[in-house]
Amino acid sequence: MNQPVSSEQARLIKKYPNRRLYDTQASAYITLDDVKQLILQNHTLQVVDTKTDEDITRSILLQIILEEETGGVPMFSADALAQLIRFHGHAMQGVMGTFLEQNIKAFIEIQDRMAEQSRSLVGSQMGSEAWAQFMSVQTPVLQNMMSNYIDQSKAVFVQMQDQLQEQTRSMFSAFPFTAPDSKQSDDEN
Repeated sequence: MNQPVSSEQARLIKKYPNRRLYDTQASAYITLDDVKQLILQNHTLQVVDTKTDEDITRSILLQIILEEETGGVPMFSADALAQLIRFHGHAMQGVMGTFLEQNIKAFIEIQDRMAEQSRSLVGSQMGSEAWAQFMSVQTPVLQNMMSNYIDQSKAVFVQMQDQLQEQTRSMFSAFPFTAPDSKQSDDEN
């Protein structure tokens, strides 16, 4: 069962057996697109199945992502999605989830800082359409910055992996293990 979000901070959406979603704050039935709009407005949501009382927030958010990925320009390549599938059930699953979450948070912080700095340079006289055009020109700069960030993250991860291997070797060096003999394993086959 998924861990529920605190009801004090989350807007409660109920999903009924007829597949309809009910926003308890607005006292109205809503669509999946309405849920998407609430997310875009930075509302924290909790979706609960009324029949089982199960928190199904993640499943509703995944449905929204699926709809976004199938329409328009997808964010994830088929290779990226295949890699995500491969991490499920893998020993690194927890690490990967945390890594992705932290990187998304870092990206949002970078994006917010860049927007804040740009606004202070240009001033508030720029309209929303001009701002959108300005930010579209900044896309290559952002992509380059993110590429550098990913390269640095990769280097740190490789360094961390090397440190873990060294710690494991030193920890197990006290035990009388012998290295597997590759010739012996070839003879057994």
